[in-house]
Amino acid sequence: MRDVKKMNRKLKYRRILLKLSGEVLGNRETGECIDPEKLAFMAARVKKIHSLGVEVGIVLGGGNIFRGLTGAGKGVNRVTGDSMGMLATIINALAMMNALESIGVPTRVMTAIEMPKLAEPFIQRRALRHLEKGRVLIFGGGTGNPYFSTDSAAALKASEIGADAVLKATKVDGIYTADPKKDPKAKKYGSLKYETAIEKRLKVMDSAAFALCMDNNIPIVVFDFFDPKALERVVKGEAVGTIVS
Repeated sequence: MRDVKKMNRKLKYRRILLKLSGEVLGNRETGECIDPEKLAFMAARVKKIHSLGVEVGIVLGGGNIFRGLTGAGKGVNRVTGDSMGMLATIINALAMMNALESIGVPTRVMTAIEMPKLAEPFIQRRALRHLEKGRVLIFGGGTGNPYFSTDSAAALKASEIGADAVLKATKVDGIYTADPKKDPKAKKYGSLKYETAIEKRLKVMDSAAFALCMDNNIPIVVFDFFDPKALERVVKGEAVGTIVS
């Protein structure tokens, strides 16, 4: 414990909520919803910052399995579709738990939808106790309600656990004025105000998530998760990606 406290002095963010897209778990080439190699890559990154003494909460999307909004566009009732999407996030949470525990990281899954044979129900005081004991927490089931994205769930859980920041991992290295893959003239923001992100309707997170973080003064850092050193650099406070504050 003494060594961890010493390392903590180098950290800017000591308790974080890491938001991961479910889609980055999948492999389009093989058709796998959950690619073991990508899962292992993510788990190794989380283990690295956990070993530095960072208290970690994770919210995973479910888009690699089922996305409620997409289903609604194909005739699936929106409430039913969102319920299916919430269950998909729990599948991803269990997969991530297994990947982390296989490399020696103590982990707990807590869900907004009660299923006691698989995971613990979310109780704020219990969640805080798990973090204090050095366990990584994975929050499944979104907010437990339809019409809310996992971005909103990430902002909500970050508020409930008192996170220092929401770290939004994406396939690009920050927020741009346009899609950098489609527009070569797109410029990257180094920093943004919450109001600007909401006004410009930047698609990196939905407006409800931005607003909740703004109300609770929780900065959002958007970065490229596939950069193997980015996550560690972010928690140390280095200039990585885009910060919304």
